[in-house]
Amino acid sequence: MEKKVNIAVDAMGGDNSPKKIIEGINISLKENKDNYFILFGKENILRQEIKKNKLPESIYEIVDTQDIILDKESPLTAAKRGKESSMWKSIESLKNKKADICLSAGNTGALLVISRLLLNTIQGISKPALAALWPNNKNMNVVLDLGANIECNEKNLLDFVSMGSALYKALFENIPKVALLNVGSEEHKGNEVLKKTFLILKNNNKNNFEFSGYIEGNHIMDGNVDVIITDGFTGNIALKTAEGTANFITKNLKKSLNKFSLLFSYFSLKRFKEKLDPRKYNGAIFVGLQNPVVKSHGSTDAIGFAHSINVCNKIVKSNLIDKIKLHLINIDT
Repeated sequence: MEKKVNIAVDAMGGDNSPKKIIEGINISLKENKDNYFILFGKENILRQEIKKNKLPESIYEIVDTQDIILDKESPLTAAKRGKESSMWKSIESLKNKKADICLSAGNTGALLVISRLLLNTIQGISKPALAALWPNNKNMNVVLDLGANIECNEKNLLDFVSMGSALYKALFENIPKVALLNVGSEEHKGNEVLKKTFLILKNNNKNNFEFSGYIEGNHIMDGNVDVIITDGFTGNIALKTAEGTANFITKNLKKSLNKFSLLFSYFSLKRFKEKLDPRKYNGAIFVGLQNPVVKSHGSTDAIGFAHSINVCNKIVKSNLIDKIKLHLINIDT
C-alpha cells in the first residue's frame, strides 16, 4: 500500500477560504489519491464545505482552531498573538512530525516569521526565501525570492544563489545557469548590494552553478538562464506583473476574436491560455527551512489551490528537502 502524504493545511488563510481550500482538495483528488489532509480551521464552517464537496472521511481530519491570522496583520503582531491560529497550529504539526508538509494561502510575512520561530533553518542559511518554478520558452526557471525578504544584503543574495542552484539541481539534475535580476545587463548598473554580489559571483570557482551575470525583466522568460535571483520586493512585483499580464492577454484575446475565427482557433487558443494560466504554477516553497512549507497565492481560486496541493505531494515524495541539503554549497566571499 502506498504511503500517505500528510499535508497540514491552514484552511482559513487567503481569500474566499475555506471554500476554495475544500474545493481545491476535491479537485486535487483527480491527480493524487495518496494525500491525507490535516485541516486547521473553524470546524463548523469546514464541515459545511466538506459536505457540499462530498469529501470522503478517509482523506482528512479536522483540528478545530477558531483563531485566524488576517492578511492585514503585521508579521510581528501575528506571531505574538497567533499561537492558537490555524496557521500556527498547522506549522506546529509539522514541527511535531504529525505532518510531512505544511500548506497555507495566508499572510506571507506571518507564515515566514512563524515558520522561522517553530522550525529550524538549514545550517549556514540566515534567511529562507520563497522560491517557485516560472515557465520560460524552453523549460522552467527557479526564481527567488518572491516576497519573503523585502530587504536583502549580499550575503542573503548569495544564500539565495546557493539554495536556488540546489533546488534546480534537485529537480532537473543539471548544473544551472544563474543570473541576478537587475535594471540592465551592464556590470556597472544596479545598487551597491547587486554590484558586490556580482563581483563575488564573477570570481566564484565552485562547480555547482554557472554565473551568467545580470538579467533584465523582459528576458526572464527567454529560457537562457535557469535560476534567477532577486530580493523579495523586486521578485514579488515581477511575479504579480507577470500574472496580471498573463490574465490580461488571455481575457482580451478571446474578446478580440469573432465567433467564426474563434471556432477555428479554439484548440490553439485553449493551449495558449493553459500555458499562460498562473494557477498552473501556484505553490512556492520556503527554501532554507529544515521542513517544507509551501505558500499558495492568497488570491488564487480552487484550481490554483489544487495545483499547490500537487506541488506538496511532489515535494514530499521526491524528498526535495534532503536533495537541496545535498547540493547546497557555501559561496566564498
